[in-house]
Amino acid sequence: MSNQAYESAAALRPRSQAPTTLAELARKLDLHALDDAGGDLSEVLVHGVSVDSGDVTRGELFTALPGFRRHGADFAAQAVAAGAVAVLTDADGAARVRAALPRVPVLVHPDPRQVVGPLAAVVYHHPGQHLVTTAVTGTNGKTTTSYFLQAILAAHHGGCMIAGTVELSVGSLSVESPRTTVEAPVLQRMMALAVEEGVGAASLEASSHAIVLHRLGGTRVDVAGFTNLQRDHLDFHHTMEEYLDAKAQLFTPERARHAVICVDDRWGAALARRVAEAGALEVDRVRAYPGPDPTLDPSQGTDWWVSDAAVSMTRAATTFTLHGPDGEHIEAACPLPGLVNVQNAALALVMALRAGVPADTAVHALAHAHNIPGRMQRVCQRDGRRGTCIVDFAHTPEAMELALKAVREITPGRLIVVFGSDGDRDQGKRPMLGEVAARLADVLVVTDENPRSEDPQLIRDAVLAGVRAVRPGMEDVEEVTTWRGDAVRRGVELCGAQDTVIVTGKGHEPFLEAAGEFIRYNDAPVMREAVEAKWPTVSEDGPRTGSEHD
Repeated sequence: MSNQAYESAAALRPRSQAPTTLAELARKLDLHALDDAGGDLSEVLVHGVSVDSGDVTRGELFTALPGFRRHGADFAAQAVAAGAVAVLTDADGAARVRAALPRVPVLVHPDPRQVVGPLAAVVYHHPGQHLVTTAVTGTNGKTTTSYFLQAILAAHHGGCMIAGTVELSVGSLSVESPRTTVEAPVLQRMMALAVEEGVGAASLEASSHAIVLHRLGGTRVDVAGFTNLQRDHLDFHHTMEEYLDAKAQLFTPERARHAVICVDDRWGAALARRVAEAGALEVDRVRAYPGPDPTLDPSQGTDWWVSDAAVSMTRAATTFTLHGPDGEHIEAACPLPGLVNVQNAALALVMALRAGVPADTAVHALAHAHNIPGRMQRVCQRDGRRGTCIVDFAHTPEAMELALKAVREITPGRLIVVFGSDGDRDQGKRPMLGEVAARLADVLVVTDENPRSEDPQLIRDAVLAGVRAVRPGMEDVEEVTTWRGDAVRRGVELCGAQDTVIVTGKGHEPFLEAAGEFIRYNDAPVMREAVEAKWPTVSEDGPRTGSEHD
């Protein structure tokens, strides 16, 4: 997480916030106040909440959480200097705070991370109760689906905030997001700002880390959606079963009112059964991929299913029919290619319908939901002179396979992929990425992604080992060892008018992380420059570059 991103997020606060007394918070959340805090807690007014000392503004409560490396209580003095009026922490943190700040009010809870979301909801006057709120979880497709939902909900409600991997946006304010799901106080204050601005809805992404770490605490969404479960984050969850257990926590009556679950993989089917058997939530099961019976009626374990998916070679969009449990036949168009995006679109449509959006409104808004940063983002569209150039976030073996298959459908010539793999993450997926790329693409350019603390060459070697298992002779395989931007430029250099080059792995990410540094970098502008260098704009009215709307 970059400090710059978090400092920008500070702007997303309500401008007028009625305070809550510290005594009221202690009473409502069953918090213990240190006896030696001094003063009357009913006279301490709390205007906001933060879990980051660098994010505190005057009048806020600082929540000092135990961290993986350091305890947040070690930063309490910095928070108080910035204007914090009190501290919430655990017993260990309370001892640290009291040693450094003998007269600052301290509230204590055995698990402050668990309680900070409900506490922030009280402080910001339960803003989620005034918004129609959706949350999407799953390994891949969260961002695309959440942007589809933002477009649909905004069309119906006149505005929709978004909080996810790419950005935090409320009304005209938009900043880079520090993570997929922000900490609970940031989310609560964003929703409070949305209410203040008259924005009627919220589209959220829910990562498995966030669900386990209670970042959605204090929020009960109207509709929770599940895309898929694929190999990722096993350095954190250890097994796929643990990974699914983390996701399943979103689909409980404390956190959601309705569930919409894609059952295209066995993990989604298992989750749907678990939620249905619990009986606490209504659940809609959605299937986007073809099954053994093309009709896929509800008696076969699904409520909604897709038929007649067709990709336009010229528009790189996909049309499909969504069938419903009451005989609905909804003709829809997804602005992105491939069945994986049909899955995202179908999920968004059903979630929107369950959130109260009329079908015709949802279908029209979905068809116009273009320009999702780093998700099948078309930097250049084939036009007879230029090839198609795409940036996509695919960074797992399953996502890479789906992305390459989707792009193959719109590629009359060669498919070129520029890719690598993350450092300090699941090492097992590196050769798997190489195998998928070697099997499905024609030309491979292997480069760095986010090496972090690892030797980039060792990461590339693991990827290339997977490539070599499919192509022992390493035909049409290049390795770029200098800089990721050089690899992107090389991919564009290799691209002919009938070819497609797709750069995967980083998508929207604004930084490249290497050797402890966050280096400002994004694939899309580098690709735009390479496109302009290869195919210069011939006239003011001629072919343009860098357009996701071509």
